[in-house]
Amino acid sequence: MPADEFRKYGYEVVDWIANYFEHIDEYPVLSQVEPNWLKDNMPASAPENGEDFGTVLADVDRLIMPAVTHWNHPNFHGLFSTSTSSVGVFGEMLTAAFDLKGMLWRTSPVSTELEDVVLDWLRQMMDLPEHFEGIIYDTASVSTMHAIAAAREKAGFSIRDKGMSGRDDVPLLRVYCSEHVHSSIDKGVITLGLGLRSLRKIECNDRFEMIPEKLAAAIEEDIAAGYKPICVIPTIGTTSTSSVDPVDAIADICEKYGIWLHVDTAYAGSTAIVPEYRPLFKGWERADSIVVNPHKWLFTPFDLSVLYCKDLSVLKDAFSLVAEYLKTTGEQSVKNGMDYGIQLGRRFRALKFWFVIRYFGREGLIARLRDHCRLARLFASWVEASDRFELLAPVPFALVCFRACPAGVEDLNALNERIMNDINTSGEAYLSHTKLGDKYTLRLSVGSIRVEERHITKVWDSLNRHLAEGGVA
Repeated sequence: MPADEFRKYGYEVVDWIANYFEHIDEYPVLSQVEPNWLKDNMPASAPENGEDFGTVLADVDRLIMPAVTHWNHPNFHGLFSTSTSSVGVFGEMLTAAFDLKGMLWRTSPVSTELEDVVLDWLRQMMDLPEHFEGIIYDTASVSTMHAIAAAREKAGFSIRDKGMSGRDDVPLLRVYCSEHVHSSIDKGVITLGLGLRSLRKIECNDRFEMIPEKLAAAIEEDIAAGYKPICVIPTIGTTSTSSVDPVDAIADICEKYGIWLHVDTAYAGSTAIVPEYRPLFKGWERADSIVVNPHKWLFTPFDLSVLYCKDLSVLKDAFSLVAEYLKTTGEQSVKNGMDYGIQLGRRFRALKFWFVIRYFGREGLIARLRDHCRLARLFASWVEASDRFELLAPVPFALVCFRACPAGVEDLNALNERIMNDINTSGEAYLSHTKLGDKYTLRLSVGSIRVEERHITKVWDSLNRHLAEGGVA
């Protein structure tokens, strides 16, 4: 594209994005199209000749926007709310323009070194000890898989070289987590060849927190059976309820048995920058590895997940493999990102996070996280004060688990599922659900950079209206 044309459309795209952010709450949160709508409205094959880019941009409004579910919408409250910031978008634009492949320091000095800088800034903001060194991956699923791989390497069975199949000298390797762990842990053990049989889920208390005594008993039982415990994964901010496992007590157990401790705080880890939330992270400084996702709650465009390791060399031992065409002089004096995971080429993800931290500053980020937690507590207070709704879990961060429970309704699960589906289908807001015991539980997550109290009020009003429309007084 000629430079003058690039400038022309560049201005148009930035204007489009600015207008989108300004008017985003006018869109239905959930896409209103039916399955295959977009496919059916697209040509069956690619164009033979290039098209005018103005026509392509026009089709963003005509074809793309109707099929978008707006994760940046202030009334997107499902799963874990995430949202990008305008400065994060700028970072992505420059990252795409540079198109760096950060496998070696030599191929991308800026990517390698800026990554170290911003991750050390974040480490300081979260008050983690200096010995933690970070590496950026795409998602927590991949970060945690690498942590389990490091634990497997540390266990000492030479699996990197000898593998696990065809051997009779490798016992069942055990990984432990709570009943409420993220499904990526299951996928991680599958991917690493450990198998679901290796994963043991530990019972939780009535606050949905892992019970340390149950963990210790399970480890003792497995050792007696000839199994090898290699990793324990407590969570600070579980997926279903944002509950906080007692990491300090779990760290005692890991130290006693020499087991790798990986703390999953992909969602809630961002709040460690807020001083009054630090007590919830007690013991995480004793971990061997920690995962935090700035793309979840630090206004950084997806994707950017950080894995911190107490000793990053263990990860390097597990994955470093330098082909002849990648060998460079001075390898021992520089950090090559390819040595710390399965990827060779790595995106320049640090740039957008650098933009975000510099633009907002520590205090600006803290203020927004505090307000999100305030809004969640406000919503929880309305639930508690109502005789038609009830809280189903504590609210340590910005996630509220609740359900409608009006008197006289026999099937509360069906009622709550209907209310959620009605709200989501209407486009007014987007909620998700989980199951706590046998209770169908609604989840309201607060995390959009654009969310205000009026948006939370809108959801509360909508819940009560849909409850009444269902014939419930």
